[in-house]
Amino acid sequence: MQIAFLPFADMTQLDMTGPAQFLARLPGASVHYVAGSLDPLPTDAGFSIVPTATYADIPAPDIVCVPGGIGVASVMNDDAAMAWLAQAGSTATWVTSVCTGALILGAAGLLKGYRATTHWAWHHHLARFGAEPVHARTVVDRNRVTGGGVTAGIDFALTLIAAVAGEDVARAIQLGFEYDPAPPFDAGSPEKAGADLVARYAAASAKRAPGREEELIAAAERLGFAG
Repeated sequence: MQIAFLPFADMTQLDMTGPAQFLARLPGASVHYVAGSLDPLPTDAGFSIVPTATYADIPAPDIVCVPGGIGVASVMNDDAAMAWLAQAGSTATWVTSVCTGALILGAAGLLKGYRATTHWAWHHHLARFGAEPVHARTVVDRNRVTGGGVTAGIDFALTLIAAVAGEDVARAIQLGFEYDPAPPFDAGSPEKAGADLVARYAAASAKRAPGREEELIAAAERLGFAG
């Protein structure tokens, strides 16, 4: 079983490395990190990810997974990446994403008519790509599985593992990784965090990556998704 992640420059590394750690334990799985070249790709955490395969090497994976991050618009503007994703997604058994990777799936035409989720701050963009937005940690609609923001990628991975190999396998992998979350603060969603913290987060995000939303909209419009 070939599992292909689509890493890119300025991605949120946990969007990919979290699910990859779990999915690599799927019986019979081989995990690949597919890009246009094997050059290292910088992440938003200050270290780089080294791809293990090119688009030509893995044309038809069984599972394709797209992470999110600051560089989402750059992927949408990369014709080679989008062509590979559209082709891989047309034949894959499972087409999946974590966080704003759902917007890349949508831009490749792979979420039209499907229920999906993404990071709460970008949720309103799902409808632009013909998806039906759902507020949930993980959404399964036929062979599309999408995870919410960043840490939701682990819940997403366990949900996908259960769908592929059964709940017993998923439970055993969960136990092995001692995934038993008990966060010290109850601020992991806008509803729990409150309006003031949400506003401060939005301001900090805009300062860290100015123009990010405008770049996303422009890239989507270039691909014919006018919103």
